[in-house]
Amino acid sequence: MLQEPTTAPAAAPSGGDAAAALSQMGVDHLINEMVTNPGQHIVQWVVTITLVLMSVMSIYWIVVNFIKNLNLRRRGDSVTTTFWETPNAQDAIRHMEEQPKSEPFSKIALDAAQAAAHHQRHEGSRLVESLNRSEFVDRALRQGVTRESMKLESGLTVLATVGSTAPFVGLLGTVWGIYGALIRLGAGGQASIDAVAGPVGEALIMTAVGLFVAIPAVLGYNFFVRLNRITNNKFDTFAHDLHDFFATGARVGEVPVKR
Repeated sequence: MLQEPTTAPAAAPSGGDAAAALSQMGVDHLINEMVTNPGQHIVQWVVTITLVLMSVMSIYWIVVNFIKNLNLRRRGDSVTTTFWETPNAQDAIRHMEEQPKSEPFSKIALDAAQAAAHHQRHEGSRLVESLNRSEFVDRALRQGVTRESMKLESGLTVLATVGSTAPFVGLLGTVWGIYGALIRLGAGGQASIDAVAGPVGEALIMTAVGLFVAIPAVLGYNFFVRLNRITNNKFDTFAHDLHDFFATGARVGEVPVKR
């Protein structure tokens, strides 16, 4: 009686073959493959360079904004305290003029002082008839606060962009790695771990790199948005006190000095 031929099961990969295949999933193997065969890893090169540039820009703006906020918090309270504690208004304005160009509180105070002085010099003109002293100073303060608030936001757009797009850039490397694994499977004719280990490893590495780039950018963005919100509140408080001072000659709660 004839027996039907049976298909022999595929031999399982030996321990040595599996270990060799898994070694292809490391970062060193990916770098070696990209350097040795750059033509076959064009997408990986584009993704890697893009993520490196994103990471450099993100780190740069994190450091710049951290130093800027550190200096602002260190000097801001000192500048405002000195302005209010200086008995002579001219000396206080002179102290504001001596501050660095990057110091925002002094620039807001100078805007108010220049607006008040400009309005006083043009008393009796059509300018004074159309806008009283309070409105003129208020407009200058609004412009100054808006200008300094916009300076605080420098770099935040970059951090937000990196945080939202870096995972998708890494995902592009993931998709392309899986696509390469499928191509190798089709060309080899059999599903073996050595055929898919390398591309899958590349895919996982690209995803991880994209997340490593995005996470610091997101954390930095949220941190600086919170600091900027606090600083903007200080700008508004200082601007309101300046408005009262230059419009009436005294802060709210103080007795105006007779001249």
